[in-house]
Amino acid sequence: MSGLGLITDFLNTVDERSFSRRGTVHTGGERLTSPGALADWLAEHGLADRTDPVGRADLAAAVALRTALRRSLTGDDDGAAALAEHPLALLPDGSGGLRLAARSGRLWLDAIVETVAVAAARGDWGRVKLCAAPDCRWAFHDTSRSGRGRWCDMNVCGNRHKTRAYRRRHQRAS
Repeated sequence: MSGLGLITDFLNTVDERSFSRRGTVHTGGERLTSPGALADWLAEHGLADRTDPVGRADLAAAVALRTALRRSLTGDDDGAAALAEHPLALLPDGSGGLRLAARSGRLWLDAIVETVAVAAARGDWGRVKLCAAPDCRWAFHDTSRSGRGRWCDMNVCGNRHKTRAYRRRHQRAS
């Protein structure tokens, strides 16, 4: 999985969507409900084995990082303190180069923090966004040419927004 794919999957372990589409109500939820659920998610993404011990402190660290990252995407500075708990260092990579390295003592957490740091350093972090629909807020990788995409899916959230705007304009006109 690509770096940005890992990041968006991590951010979407909390689902804030609360809209209905074609008669089906979508209710969000929390995927990381227990240390076991975190262990399953980590294994699915190749960050740890299902047999690796994962405890409540690991779960709390994952949720705190996810919350801080989601807040940073909205421009909310409240996540800054949580992000500061993940310092990075430059380390030799063995081939004469350098790499960014996190040192939390949790390899899986370090992999997520390092992926975010590399995305930020490359300028790719600006392409990770939360859907502009207030009843969605799904994290997505903006692949639009201009980098100004607002919707996780133009056919769903973008269409709902534009339809509402159209109806409001025509209600005012009549």
